[in-house]
Amino acid sequence: MSLGSFIKKQFIDVLQWNEETDGVLAWRFPMQDFEIQNGAILNVRESQVAVFVNEGKIADVFGPGTHKLTTQTLPLLTNLKNWDKLFDSPFKSDVYYFSTRVQTGRKWGTPQPITIRDKDFDMIRVRAFGMYSYRIADARTFFTEISGTREVYTRDEVEDQLRGILMSSMASSLGGANVPFLDMAANQALMAQEVKDGLAQAFARYGVGLNEFNVASISLPEELQAALDERISAGMKGGLGADKMSGYTKFQVANAIPLAAQNEGGMAGIGAGLGAGLSIGQVMAQSMGGALQQPALAPAAPPAPAEEPIEARLEKLKGLLDKGLISPADYDGAKAELLKKLIG
Repeated sequence: MSLGSFIKKQFIDVLQWNEETDGVLAWRFPMQDFEIQNGAILNVRESQVAVFVNEGKIADVFGPGTHKLTTQTLPLLTNLKNWDKLFDSPFKSDVYYFSTRVQTGRKWGTPQPITIRDKDFDMIRVRAFGMYSYRIADARTFFTEISGTREVYTRDEVEDQLRGILMSSMASSLGGANVPFLDMAANQALMAQEVKDGLAQAFARYGVGLNEFNVASISLPEELQAALDERISAGMKGGLGADKMSGYTKFQVANAIPLAAQNEGGMAGIGAGLGAGLSIGQVMAQSMGGALQQPALAPAAPPAPAEEPIEARLEKLKGLLDKGLISPADYDGAKAELLKKLIG
């Protein structure tokens, strides 16, 4: 190398990253036409990690602090460089900085419904939305599996990959859970916990640590939601007794009568539609649990004490929570039980 070429070379005495741009997770120190001076200072701020890479191989990793670069502080790089004695000349190496700050307030959602297996409804499609936060937990793994040798790697780029992992993990976690979907829908914290454990393991395989995960809203397909709304409406009509499906049938028959009466032929249309010679009275008797088949002279049974409506019980339960007489956990559990009784 000529004297002129040597003079043109620039030597680095201090390496540091000021993180001027928000949303950058990995940044490569510019090394073109530069060499690192023996004894140079490496500054690593809190919430940063610095990694030395030699010819594509990760060597030494430095946490927060001020480090003087020598063969003692760069043992792995020294071995890769085959420095058999203390070096006293500049050297070249790629240096990558990683931000380990928690990336908060990240939104997630299901652009398309995901299909899960549920113990109550068999196969259902659900959509959900919420927030999560994460950080780089293992810079070595993150470099190897995700960021690689790119000069800059941003938060938006990694989240494109995390969304796919999130959707896959959510379908697996919810599908394998023993908790019915309606219970999780009534208690969103329970649903978030079911997903978070599996999601944290999936993220960890890429060097990413999951800090928080919550579910803000859950929705069902319109046809399933309409069926549930109809069942809830049937329950609110009262008189369902112990058998909720029998009550649902009564509700449907009761709704069919005024609709048929409006059709051409009036109530006769119902009799024609039955097709088996059954009268309206017989149909209603069977639907209503055989009430019309009771003997005319049989003494009427004393009316059962009216059970307090579930809506009123929910209001009382909320009042107890507001007064601090029960804990949020007790409130969520009792609320889930009442909703199960209400909708099936």
